[in-house]
Amino acid sequence: MSTPTFDQLLEAGCHFGHLKRKWNPAMAPYIFMERNGIHILDLYKTAAKVEEAAAALKQIAKSGKKVLFVATKKQAKQVTADKAKAIGMPYVIERWPGGMLTNFPTIRKAVKKMAAIDKMTTDGTFDNLSKREKLQINRQRAKLEKTLGSIADLNRLPSALFVVDVLKERIAVAEANRLGIPVFAMVDTNSDPTNIDFVIPSNDDASKSIELILDTVCSAMAEGLEERKVEKVDAKEEDKEAAPRRERRRPVRRAENEEAAAEEAPEAEEAGVRAPRPPNKFRHSGIACRPVRRATPHDLIPPNHKHY
Repeated sequence: MSTPTFDQLLEAGCHFGHLKRKWNPAMAPYIFMERNGIHILDLYKTAAKVEEAAAALKQIAKSGKKVLFVATKKQAKQVTADKAKAIGMPYVIERWPGGMLTNFPTIRKAVKKMAAIDKMTTDGTFDNLSKREKLQINRQRAKLEKTLGSIADLNRLPSALFVVDVLKERIAVAEANRLGIPVFAMVDTNSDPTNIDFVIPSNDDASKSIELILDTVCSAMAEGLEERKVEKVDAKEEDKEAAPRRERRRPVRRAENEEAAAEEAPEAEEAGVRAPRPPNKFRHSGIACRPVRRATPHDLIPPNHKHY
C-alpha cells in the first residue's frame, strides 16, 4: 500500500481550500494557513488521514464486504466510475436516489424490474409486444440503467460509504449516519467533518486531487481483495491435505484395537482367566439395550380368551 508523498499531494493541488468567508470552523484543526483570502490545508495531516482511511478500507475489502462510492459532481464522475469498476465495487455518479440506504428494499425492487425487462428481451416475450409498448419499456430500462445500473450487484446494504464532496452528498451522509454505516470522505474547508468517521482533508474540486486520493484508496482495496483470494486458495489446499489424513487415522486405529485384542486372548487362556468381552458398540451410541425376556405360558394365551 503506497501512501502519496507530500510532493505528490502538493502537485495535485490537494492543499487548496475555499475562500476564508466560506470556511467551516470545524475544519480549523486541518487548516495550515491563509494566503490571499484562501485557506491552505495541512498536507502532513492529509497524508496521515489518507493512510489511515486506506488501511481501514483494505480490511473491509479483505473481509469480502462492499464499499459504495458516491460522487455526483461533474469533475469526479468519470474518475470515480473507472476506479470503482476496476475493483468491482458499486458506485453512484448520477443523482442520489433518496432513500437508497434507508429504503433499500424498494431500490432492490427497481433493480429487479430492470432484470425482468432484460429477461423479456432474451426469452422472446419482448417481440410479441406492440411498437408503443416496446418504446415505453426501452425508455424505462434506460432510465433505470442510468440511476441504478452501477448498483445492480449490490444485494445488501454496503459496509461503508466513500464520498467525494460532503456538502453536495449530504443526503447520502445523513442516511449512512442513520443506519450506522461508516463514512469515508474527502472534506474541504467549507464542509462539516463532524458526521464523518474517516476525514480526508483535501481539495474536493480539482480533478487531479480527487484522482490521487481515489487511486490511493482503490489500490489499497485491490491489495485487500488479492490477499482474500490467496487466503481462500490456501484454505482449500489445507482442507484437501487434511481429508486423507482423517481417512487414514480410522483404519489404523481399528487395526491396532484388533491386534491388541488378539494378543490378550491367548495370554488370558494360558493363565486360566476368562478373556474380556469385546466392547459393546451400542454402549456409547445412545441406543438403550434391553435384556430379552423369555416367553412364559401366559404369553401363549390370546388376550381375549375366556376360561370356561
